[in-house]
Formats: sequence, C-alpha cells, structure tokens
Amino acid sequence: MSELITAELVDLDLSAETKYDAARSLAERMVTGGRVTDLDGFLADVAAREAQMPTGLDGGIGIPHCRSEHVTAPTLAFGRSEGGIDFGAADGPADLIFLIAAPAGADDDHLTILSALARRLMDPDFTGALRAERDPDAAAALIRGEEAVPAGPAPDASPADGATADGTASDRGATADEKPFRVVAVTSCPTGIAHTYMAAESLAAAARAEGVVLDVETQGSAGFERLDPALIAAADAVIWAHDVEVREKARFDGKAIVDTGVKAGINRPAALIAEARRKAEHGETSTVAGGVAQQDGGAAADGNHAHFGIRLRTYLMSGVSYMVPFVAAGGLLIALSFAIGGYEIASAKSVADHFVWGEADSWAALLNQIGTAAFAFLVPVLAGYIAYGMADRPALVPGFVGGAIALTINAGFLGGLAAGLLAGGVVMAIQRVKVHPTLRGIMPVLVIPLLASVVVGFLMFIVVGKPIASLQRALTDGLNGLSGSNAIILGIVLGLMMCFDMGGPLNKVAYAFAVGGLADPTPGSLKVMAAVMAAGMVPPLAMALATTVRGTLFSKTERENGRAAWVLGASFISEGAIPFAAADPLRVIPSVMAGGAVTGALSMAFGCTLRAPHGGIFVVPLIGEPFLYLLAIAAGTAVATALVVLLKGMRRAAEAPAPATEEPEISVAA
Repeated sequence: MSELITAELVDLDLSAETKYDAARSLAERMVTGGRVTDLDGFLADVAAREAQMPTGLDGGIGIPHCRSEHVTAPTLAFGRSEGGIDFGAADGPADLIFLIAAPAGADDDHLTILSALARRLMDPDFTGALRAERDPDAAAALIRGEEAVPAGPAPDASPADGATADGTASDRGATADEKPFRVVAVTSCPTGIAHTYMAAESLAAAARAEGVVLDVETQGSAGFERLDPALIAAADAVIWAHDVEVREKARFDGKAIVDTGVKAGINRPAALIAEARRKAEHGETSTVAGGVAQQDGGAAADGNHAHFGIRLRTYLMSGVSYMVPFVAAGGLLIALSFAIGGYEIASAKSVADHFVWGEADSWAALLNQIGTAAFAFLVPVLAGYIAYGMADRPALVPGFVGGAIALTINAGFLGGLAAGLLAGGVVMAIQRVKVHPTLRGIMPVLVIPLLASVVVGFLMFIVVGKPIASLQRALTDGLNGLSGSNAIILGIVLGLMMCFDMGGPLNKVAYAFAVGGLADPTPGSLKVMAAVMAAGMVPPLAMALATTVRGTLFSKTERENGRAAWVLGASFISEGAIPFAAADPLRVIPSVMAGGAVTGALSMAFGCTLRAPHGGIFVVPLIGEPFLYLLAIAAGTAVATALVVLLKGMRRAAEAPAPATEEPEISVAA
C-alpha cells in the first residue's frame, strides 16, 4: 500500500469542525502530493457522494470517499480529530477519518488494497493502535500493513466455532449429528470501495462468533467473484446488504432472504444473521422479482426496498438515467445544427444521398440527422431501462418493444413510462411462476422475453396505448397553449422542484419532464426546457455570489467552495450548492427555492425557448430570447442571494453575545 498513503497524507491533529472542512483539509494534502488535480472539483464529487448516504460508521470512524476524474492515482489520507467530527453515525462523532480517493478508472489491484483496508477497520486492535500512535510515519506504516497491529485479548470462541479467515466458515464446529447453519451474503454500495468490504468483514466476524457457515460475495468497484452455485444451493438463508441493485439476483430465488442496506451489514450483523435464521426456521422462502425479494405471501422483504414509493422512484430514475445521455447527445447535436444552418435544416435531404464537404449546410444537416437518430432511441431506452430496473435483463426486450410501440402510436414520453412499467410488471409476474428445473435455463433468454413482448405489445396496441396517446396530445396542446398566468405558475412549480433537492428525486422529476418534451419538440415544451435549466443554475450561482458579497457569513471552506460554484452554476450543475445546503439547510434551501421560482416564472413569461437539454451559459446562443433568459437567471440569483445573506445575517446577530453591562460599585463600610 506504499503508493496509497505516506506520512505527508497523515494529520494526527486534524482541527476541522465539520465533515466538509475535514475533507478539504485532507484533500489539500492530496493536492500538495500531486494526487488530486482540481481541489474544488474533487470536493464536489466527495460532497455528492456524501449526499447519497452519510459515511460515518459506529466506532468513531468516518470514511468520506468517491471516484473522481480529478484523482490521478488511488490515494488514502488519514486524519485524527481530538474533538470528533459528525459524519452521521448513529453512535456519535468520528475521531478517525479516512478520505479515500479513487480515479474514475481505478485499476482493480489498488481497489483490492483499499478493500483490504476497509476490512481492517472492523478490527478494534487496528483502530485502537491508530488512536494511540503519535508518529505520522508510523501511522502510515500501520495503515499500509508494514507494522504489526498490537494483539488484543484472545477471543473466547475457538476457531472451530466460526468462519475461516477469508470469511467462509468451516464445518469443524458441527457435530456428526448437527448440521451447521449456512448463510450466503452479498454486499454492495454506490461507490464500491469501502462500505461493501466493511459489511462483508463485519458479517464474517459475526458469523465466526455465532458458529455460522458464511460465504460473502462483494460486488465492489474491482468487480466481483460469483458465489459457487453449490454454495447458494446449500445455503439455508441469504443476506443482501446493499445500496445498489444486487447483480444476477435470480440465483437466490427460493431462498429465505434478508434484504437490507449496506450500513446494517456493518452496524448490526448479528441481528441480520439472527433474522436469517428465523426466516429459514419458519420456511419464509422468497421469490426474487426485480430488485426486491418477495415473501411467499407477496409482501416485500424487510429492508430499504420494501416501500413501494421508493421502489417506483428507483425504477423511474433507472430509465431516466439511461435516457439522459441520448437526450444530451441528440439535443446538443440538433441545437448545434440549427445554429449553423437555421431551423429549416430539419427538412434537408438525407446526407446519405446529398453531402457536399465544403458546404456548411451539409454539415448542419449531418449534425441534425445524427441528433435525430439519437433522439429516436429516447422513448425505447426510457421504457427498456425502467423495465430493467424492475426485473433485470429479461425485461429489456419487452421494455424496448413497448417503447418502440409507444412511438408508433404517438404515445410519446408518457407511453414510454407506461410501457416500461408494464414490461417490468409482466416479467415480474412471469418470474413468480414455478417451472420445472429443466426449463429454468431458457426462461430468461427465450420464454420470458417472448411471452412478455406479446403481452406488452397487446396492451400497448389494443388496450392502453390509444388513451395514453390522447393524453399525450392533450398535454402537448396544453403546453403549446400556455400563456400568461398559467405559464408563469408552471415556471414557478418547476423552479421550486429544481431547487429543492439540487440533483435529488424532485429535481430529476422536473428535469425528466422537460427532456421528455424534447422527443417531439413544440413551442411549449421548449419553454419548459428553458425554464428548468435556468432554475437549476440558480442555487450554485446564488451561493457563489453570496460568498463574494458577504464572505464573513461563511466559513473559509465555504468561501473556497463558492469560487467553484461559479463554474458549476454556469454549467447547469445544481449539485454545486449541496455543501452549502448540507451545512445550513434551513436558510439555504428556502432561499434558493425562492430564487429558482423567480427564474422559472420569468423565463416562461419572457417566452424563452431551449432545444439543448444541458450546457448552461455555453448554449446561450441556441436559446430563444437569450438576453431575457440571462436576465431571468440574474434576477433569480439576486433574490436567492439576498435571502440567504439576510437569513444568515439574522442568525449571526441572534448568536452575538449581548454587550456586558457595568455592575454598580458597592462600597461596604467597615
């Protein structure tokens, strides 16, 4: 691990007060060492990862981490805080902070080393030695594994009573008449660097203590080695400790499954093993459908994925996330073609039949037709990956087929949503049907796609397609007819949604609504796209301006983040305001929502239009009414800035100590 951490990356007297200050302090050491090229860009990636889920762990550990294009080599920095820093752990602040930085394309060897460190964090002797160490060189060597960890008290359980060192328990603790309880587990987290492997180690340690035979599959960034099918077949129960979809989950069909988040695997492994034992003893086998394990009675298994609303949002966001690159590439190409050749270029002849190398119009037509081809995939991709999010790969074919039919019958974006949900639901229903073992091999590649495509096609062509197409036409006509107060109200609503969670679910819903209209652009849908992008630029721009005009109201770290927020806001990256919102949500979020509402309303009132789904100020030449558009953004930014400065100033005044009053002098007679 010599390339990952050195003494220069160790701070045994970390003086930061917040997790963002701690990340910045440690990241600055990485910049000094040439490991990080852009401090603010890297910290924005760290903040975005932190916004997904707190990285604090029980036992006084904080592990902020991310993959970032601004990292040149896998790097680890370590800081020790005397007062502790809140990283969101249930048991309180963290005094041991590990900042893990992985390049966007980190190699498997380094990620394997990082995973080994994550496992060692579960060893109290290791963390105890780090708390006692006084020399940075020795601390770095300890983390690299070059110094032996002082041994703690010997465990009470004998080796025969638990798992082997690699996390796989042996059968030596079972008597001839007693069959050991067997569990297989899968752990995964969004980044796939730390929590994945810490959960695996924590579950393995609990299994050793309980005398349970445990095998773990870690689905991390370095890839994963599939559990032997024989181990799955022999297992009495399954534990999924995950925050991203379990890959190839159909392997666990028919088992008792405990479905929970990865932090539960770290913090309460014994309880998960006990729950797995209880379900196995009661015969509560599960049918795997999509991302959720369903119990025999049809109820969702315990865990993060049990609530239908959360699952539905996950399914829709899966489709949107795969759709957005098609929208971005196609939309920008079409917008660029209009900038070069004018709007009439859309009716140009096919460049396959007529293309002149020296004519600008030919190049404009080429860009337009490539962008149009990319746009043709928009609805099928949306439908296909909604279905994929629900029921995995067998649902891709009926999802794409349903999306293509939605285009054929002019059901548009709404038809794609319906087709994806129908395809996923149909495949999930087919997956619940018990079939003979000899047929299981052909079910996902032949039977399920065939049957589901027929059912989805029938429903889209005959049953639900026409009503959805009528609704789509009504929505399109409504957008085209928007004017006056109706348009302004829609702009206000979209502005509020874009600024409430800055890249979160509400933001994504508003953005998906806007880009969906670009599939079949109309004057109304182009106004919606303009309002959405303008409002999304307000939060980071407002925070950047606020830190400039009243820097004394912000910490040093926030002022530095404010400089990066100028670029992020101008580029339509709303997440640039997340560090400010996380530090002071009650003042920042309402302020930027008010600014976003003003911008959305003005953009709609001015009649601004936009054909590009992204780009910020860099696509201003492609915007209808560009000067009024910039005015709308400036007005919303000014409103948000004024509000946040006012609210923070009021708090500063309220927290200021009252002036001391002189006590009257009292003389005492002797």
